[in-house]
Amino acid sequence: MPEINLFRLAELSAAQRDALLLRAEADLSSFIEPARRIVAAVRDGGDAAIARLAREIDRVELDPAHLMATEEEFARAERALEPEVKEAIAFAVDNIRRFHERQKPEPMWLMEVRPGAFAGERWTPLDSVGCYVPRGKGAFPSVMMMTTVPAVVAGVPEIVVLTPPTPDGGIDAASLYAARMAGVGKVFRVGGAVAVAAAAYGTETVPRLAKIIGPGSPWVVAAKRLLADRIDTGLPAGPSESIVLADSSANPDIAALDLLIEAEHGDDSSAYLVTDSSAIAEAAHARLPELIARLGPQRRAFVEAVLGGRRGGIVLAPDWDAAIAFVNDYAPEHLEILSAEPLQHLGRIRNAGEILLGENTPMTIANFCLGPDCVLPTGGWARSWSALGVHDFMKRTSLGHLTRAAFPEFARHARVLATYEGFEAHAQALSAVRAELGGTPAA
Repeated sequence: MPEINLFRLAELSAAQRDALLLRAEADLSSFIEPARRIVAAVRDGGDAAIARLAREIDRVELDPAHLMATEEEFARAERALEPEVKEAIAFAVDNIRRFHERQKPEPMWLMEVRPGAFAGERWTPLDSVGCYVPRGKGAFPSVMMMTTVPAVVAGVPEIVVLTPPTPDGGIDAASLYAARMAGVGKVFRVGGAVAVAAAAYGTETVPRLAKIIGPGSPWVVAAKRLLADRIDTGLPAGPSESIVLADSSANPDIAALDLLIEAEHGDDSSAYLVTDSSAIAEAAHARLPELIARLGPQRRAFVEAVLGGRRGGIVLAPDWDAAIAFVNDYAPEHLEILSAEPLQHLGRIRNAGEILLGENTPMTIANFCLGPDCVLPTGGWARSWSALGVHDFMKRTSLGHLTRAAFPEFARHARVLATYEGFEAHAQALSAVRAELGGTPAA
């Protein structure tokens, strides 16, 4: 087993510290040009290109006439699942729906900013959205739930799921069941950069969509960047990443245990345990080999690659201020705070996609069934992006209305500002010309 990284922050140069902040999607140079060719092929070839690329890239045979899941596939998926799996999905969907229904804004509001002058907003759902559900390193019914449920709650009339096919050309049974439980019936067996291109341009069967959301591999991230002027690509969600932040009161064994959660997603994941306690760092470092050894070969290989590679391990900070500063600079997708009093640290955290408080709230529970969305900004974008939610499936439209009595005062001030900025037509619209044409006279 490779050595698990233990970085002593005080001993690192500024460049070495900055290197710890890099994620897999920071360098997409090897993906952009191949993704560009894929995008062009789908744009020009439609469903036939999707089938050809599935055969060439994934070694999967697809019928271009049957890319969308059938009713029989939905029924077969439900029959194939164990009752406990269906119960868990139902439990999660209910919690996710409850959370997002509470998050949904009021349809419209107006305030009287001055007597007779009203301003406000109206919220309406997007016309269409594509929910991308990855599959490359496993099946993700959790992502199916986390993307489709808020879209349904938002009231999007056309919700389409895009997900890579299984090796036999099918669709993961639990994901299909989760889609049905969420209330979504259009699920296409299309993945990676191909799926992003299909959503952006549309094909014979995949509709062109207004937006695509959901996490994905560097291939998905590259395609989104290439198509950002063609389709709304939503929040930046790439390979998984996490920080477990532990103070001296934390249980080091729990810290080691939870460090593995996001690290097992793939060798392009990022995962750090950050602490200012040398005792916590050393105890967790000693415990990790035993916990890693309990994993199966594939997940063990992923964890070892992450914790012994360039994007993971244990970070020992010289003091708590330095630990907090590292977290805020990193801006993790997932942040778990392990402390006897986790709330005392909450106010100092500025940048994180989600913050989980205490050892009874591991990322596993948040990822699957707590309710808040587990589709979160990666790559440091938690500095300016928020977790996926109902708002991502809706848009705000500003509203304004002036009464005849309110118009003159607003017109006077607006005309002054229009004149100052040199906009003659703006000013003319508020001049005596308006009254001449039958409008309300300006003051």
